[in-house]
Amino acid sequence: MKYGSLFLIFLIGLSAKAQLSGCTDALAKNYNPSAVLNDGSCVYENGKTVPLFSITLSDTLNETSGLVYFDNQLWTHNDDTDTNIYALDTIGKITSRYPLKGVKNTDWEEISQDSTYFYIGNFGNNVNGIRKDLQILRIEKMSLKANNPKIDTIAFSYSNQVDFTRNKANSTDLDCEAFIVSKDSIYLFTKQWTSKKTALYALPKLPGTYTAQFKSELDVNGLITGATYLEEKKLIVLCGYSKQLKPFLYLLYDFRDTDFFSGNKRKITLALSYHQVEGIATRNGLQYYISNEHFRLKPIINTPQQLHQLDLSTFLQLYLSNQNH
Repeated sequence: MKYGSLFLIFLIGLSAKAQLSGCTDALAKNYNPSAVLNDGSCVYENGKTVPLFSITLSDTLNETSGLVYFDNQLWTHNDDTDTNIYALDTIGKITSRYPLKGVKNTDWEEISQDSTYFYIGNFGNNVNGIRKDLQILRIEKMSLKANNPKIDTIAFSYSNQVDFTRNKANSTDLDCEAFIVSKDSIYLFTKQWTSKKTALYALPKLPGTYTAQFKSELDVNGLITGATYLEEKKLIVLCGYSKQLKPFLYLLYDFRDTDFFSGNKRKITLALSYHQVEGIATRNGLQYYISNEHFRLKPIINTPQQLHQLDLSTFLQLYLSNQNH
């Protein structure tokens, strides 16, 4: 009788735990108001948003490829040859240009930040998928603003890349155009041309040479090109586009620690056509800026480089409000 009672208590405990886990997002189709623990199972209606404004950027930024918000300005760079960082006001006008001396722009695809440094990802790998000089530049912010930038290098390789056979252009799953910086690590989100997924890799954020460790993978049905992160809010917003250049956002929030794919995952399409969206930044988790580079396909398509502002309050206000309580 004693062991039978213990077994019954065990079963009751399992049942209670199951009832506490589920979809905790009231915006989801399968929201469970009884759930306390988010199990990442939320399913959503198709979401779509329209930019509040779209502004054409200077021709100097025709290949703008990354975006962050810092010191009440937007900061960006081009993805080929140009070794400058540009500061913009929030309507896209260039306010300052900061040259980085002694570095090379093989394929700068993303900019991220922490409180002290900017980080630029010189790791574009879409030409043939076999680059062995993948790196992230770390630039001290205050020295940059003083026009005497202190620059370090974080070099890396992928833990699961053993084959360096040359691929056709735009066919590798080991390209990368998006990353975030946390308190202690860098996290890469790959741009998988073949599988249309994104894989998460982690490496230290200190200068040195490292192996980026594979963590997990998410099917986004598209090409991820940018990321922005609010660490204290457990919120990441990725940007990207389909192979038909239909841009989208991918919201990741309410996840466990740094298991970024364990929480809510929601795809939002943008009401823009033929836009090669490359950068994303946020001021407060509700208002966002995205940038796209110039795309031309003669004789029909000619999309200029642009800056767009978005309001994602419809999708994130409830979650962020709950985070503040």
